[in-house]
Amino acid sequence: MNATTSASGHDLTPLTDEQKHTLAEKLNPEEKRVLLNQGTEPPFCGGLLDNKKDGIYLCKLCALPLFNANSKFDSGTGWPSFHSPFDPAHIREIHDASHGMVRVEIRCARCDGHLGHVFPDGPAPTGQRYCLNSASLDFEETDKT
Repeated sequence: MNATTSASGHDLTPLTDEQKHTLAEKLNPEEKRVLLNQGTEPPFCGGLLDNKKDGIYLCKLCALPLFNANSKFDSGTGWPSFHSPFDPAHIREIHDASHGMVRVEIRCARCDGHLGHVFPDGPAPTGQRYCLNSASLDFEETDKT
């Protein structure tokens, strides 16, 4: 493993601006607003909020695995919430003092796309609540065959 490979074996080499621009061409305006401009979708509106299928949640921009479905829980907040990342190295945390409050923003470690925020009020085993925007995520269902 080198400095640009996570413990789970994924390449974390930061994307160039040109690579990000090319990948962003596939995004709709709302996904661009959220991922590229630190936007937030309204609560209870995201397409993945009620998803209960087995699988992996991926970064919508660069497809880096972010969360396993088995770490998802209903936080009652209106956004998909998880207690543990797929691999901690896949999530980057940033101090966020915007909107008159202090929070911890989470971004994709490879493409720097905005994902949401993490709060210290989640369930066991971590006590963390990773609160995500559906617009930042793709879902890949586990093959059940």
